Amino acid sequence: MEEKYKLGLVSVSFRKHSPKEILETMSAAGLSFIEWGSDIHAPYGDLVNLGELVKLQKMYDIKCSSYGTYFRIGETPIDELEGYIKAAKILGTDILRIWCGTKCGANMTDIEKSELLSLCCKASRIAEEQGVILCMECHRSTFTEDPRDAIWLIEKVNSKNFRMYWQPFQWQTADENVLNARKIAPYAEHIHVFNWKDDKKIPLSCAIDEWRKYLSEFSSPRTLLLEFMPCGTLEELKNEANALKIIVGDIL
Repeated sequence: MEEKYKLGLVSVSFRKHSPKEILETMSAAGLSFIEWGSDIHAPYGDLVNLGELVKLQKMYDIKCSSYGTYFRIGETPIDELEGYIKAAKILGTDILRIWCGTKCGANMTDIEKSELLSLCCKASRIAEEQGVILCMECHRSTFTEDPRDAIWLIEKVNSKNFRMYWQPFQWQTADENVLNARKIAPYAEHIHVFNWKDDKKIPLSCAIDEWRKYLSEFSSPRTLLLEFMPCGTLEELKNEANALKIIVGDIL
């Protein structure tokens, strides 16, 4: 049977709404996977709350695709990583989104890069021991902002438990994002989906062709997670989910 895309949502899209409201709206929109954020909805130390999230997931038949942590290598104490891993396992996922460093590689000295690499190797060993995957993003003000630095780091760490997410960079053209997708694709787990141009959030339906080009760079279907709505409202989720389904061919 042909593998299909897994479609879902990043919970930080709706920080002001409760998990129940989010899951209820997701279910109505036909989305089946969620990435819980550790900042608001799923703090890693709140075991009671994590247990409630698991109950809600079962109620709405939605699985946890990943744990969106704010663990930042080079800033967060490395011994806190196991607490985040425990939370991820409670939620039912083995993928944790993490942050890497506090500035881009171009602004780091060789000594700083070496120190960061050492911490990444340590984090990857913990991930290997715990059977989870740590994934970074090409975010501004992180070492992996530039895909070339991200790939350098991943290849240096050399662990199947230390990988990437991919998302388009809103300050670049569609052609530039296609090239970046091509570079990151061999190392990518999940994909965050949105349509931004500079600081402006635009409906995903306006970027159907762009997103089909992006996804064509990946050798197999991935988990696609909608991130943020054009106006930030729950009511928009159905339209954004429908646009995502059109992109992957679920709606003709």
